[in-house]
Parts: sequence; C-alpha cells; structure tokens
Amino acid sequence: MAVFHLKLAFLIMMITMICHTIVVFRGTIWIVRNEMSDSPNLQCTTLREKFISMKASIIKSITKGSAVTEDLQELMSCPYESNSTQREHRRAQLQFCCNATGNLFLTRKNTHQRQMIQYETSRKKKRVDDSLFKMLPKSTPWRKKSGFQRCAVVGNSGILRNSCCGAEIDSADIVIRLNLAPINNSTDVGVKTSLVTVNPSQILVNYPNLEKHPKPLAERVSAYGDAPIAVSAFTYPFCTGISFTVHRVLQKLRPEQKVVFFNPEYLRELFRYWKRQGLKELRLTTGLMLASVAMELCDDVHLYGFWPFSKDLFLRPVTHHYYDDIGPSRRMHVMPKEFLKLLKMHSLGSIHLHLTQCR
Repeated sequence: MAVFHLKLAFLIMMITMICHTIVVFRGTIWIVRNEMSDSPNLQCTTLREKFISMKASIIKSITKGSAVTEDLQELMSCPYESNSTQREHRRAQLQFCCNATGNLFLTRKNTHQRQMIQYETSRKKKRVDDSLFKMLPKSTPWRKKSGFQRCAVVGNSGILRNSCCGAEIDSADIVIRLNLAPINNSTDVGVKTSLVTVNPSQILVNYPNLEKHPKPLAERVSAYGDAPIAVSAFTYPFCTGISFTVHRVLQKLRPEQKVVFFNPEYLRELFRYWKRQGLKELRLTTGLMLASVAMELCDDVHLYGFWPFSKDLFLRPVTHHYYDDIGPSRRMHVMPKEFLKLLKMHSLGSIHLHLTQCR
C-alpha cells in the first residue's frame, strides 16, 4: 500500500512538472513573439534617442557612408511620431521671446509715425516718416487668431528634385517659400504659396535697374499669385533703399500682391533665442527663420528641402538648390548645425522633417 502511494505521488509530481514546463514554454514563445512584434518600434525609439543626444561634431559624417548615415536612413523610414507636449513647449518659448503673431512684420499696429527703427545687425536707426508708414500694412497678412493646422516650409535644397512632394506640399493650409524660389516643377515643389521671401542682395544682382525695368521682377513674382512678398528691409542699411524700390514698383504693377518688411526687432530676438539654444553664427538662414515662424503659428509643421549637404541620404550627388548650384555664405551661416537642431526637433516630435521621396 505504501509503495502504491509512493508511485502515485511520483506520478502526480511528474505530471505537474510537465504541465509547468508546457506553461513556461508557451509563455516564452509569447514573450519572444511579442518582443519580435515590438522590435521595429523599439528600434525607432532607440534611433530617435540617438539623434536627440547627437553632438554637432558628428553631423558632418552623415554623407560619408558611416553608421550615422545608416541610422538616419532607418530613422527616416520610421513612422513619424508627433509629440504635442514638445510642440507646445517650443511654441510657448517662441511666443514668449519673439511673438511672430504680432511682430513678424512691421505694421501700422506695431509701429508708429516718427518711431526710430533699429537695424537688425547694427545700432543704426531709421525714422518712420509718412512715406514709410504708408507702405506698412494695417495688420499682419494671413494672420489668424486660432493659428493654422498644417504648414509647409519649403527649403531650396537639391533633394527636392524627383521628390514627388508637390501634392503633399500643396495640401498644407499655409505654404512658405524662400528667396523667390521657382515653382515651375510643380510635381516636386508644388505651386501653392502663402508667403515668399526675397533677399535684397538678390534684387541687387538679378534686377540692377529695377526702377527703370520693373517688369521682369513683376513677372517673376506673379507666379506666386497674390502671396505677400517679405523683404528684410532693415537688416543692413543698404537693404532699405532696395526694399523700398521693390515696394514702389510692385505696388504700381501688382497692387494685389503686398510687399511687407520683416520687423528687425523680431529677427533680432529670434537670433538671440537660437543663440541661447547653442547656435553660434553671424546670422540665421532664412530657412530657420521661417521654420521658427511656422513652429509658433502652426500645429503641424512640415519642412521640405532642408538639407545642407552635397550628397543626399543615399550618397547620391545633389546640387545646393533644386534650381541651381550656388552655395551659401559659409562666413554667415552654419547650416549643418542648424540642420542638426531641426533633426533633433524631428526626433522629439515637434516638427516633421522630410528628407526622402514623398509617397
């Protein structure tokens, strides 16, 4: 009888051990499967964290076929993750320091007659006389109290060639373009324009006799419909006369298309803001300026054509601009470091940086 009970106890113990082994084995399979399904998300999270903490000295290796290149390729294949907390934090910072909503352009609301306007890059000042005051709009163009949902800022990098991003760009509520960039390739860059900038030095080089021959410029800007033309009239003293001439000739030939002047106070405060963020350069690029405007005014910011390198993400040669290969002033700008700032914000989920073909 004792032997029977001993055998029965042994049998029960063996059955229990087998059942436990099966449960553990099935649990292990479930864990492995779960980890396998989560591994792409885990990898994307790791890549985001990697670029958030990346040092500026490493950014130059992006187009050298290094591990950084492969990591960025993989990051761009990850689903974009928007982070409303990060977005609102950046927006609050920009509103507090700079206030694009009220101060982006000189208007009759933020400027008064006989006021002295200080230039962006010097202590020199310009008095607001009657003729200047009349040039100013009553309020900021396309201002909206509730802000905008989706905004696209279109940089001019050569990576936009064959990008097929035109339709996606045109689907935005607001589209901002830089330095009179051409829009004759609508498949890649779209045509919709809500604001376009022009650099006074562009006018000096490309339209030297503007007062006598204004039609070429008028024809050029007509491509943007009635989108306002934004000019940095008070960055340097030489910019002022050129900008006033642009305003006069376009007012006659295209009165429906307003010419507005950037507020030098806004640009000065924005420069100080990015300097506090670690950017050390003589002047911000127009791209970062307008991206900052979008970050403050828009809920969903998309950047296209922001790429400062001579090779694309897949190491193919690209021109500096999608329409020419004239490089920037390396003395004035540190574009790779600006790019790293944008890449970190993309990784944090506050802006969406597009570096590959649009689907």
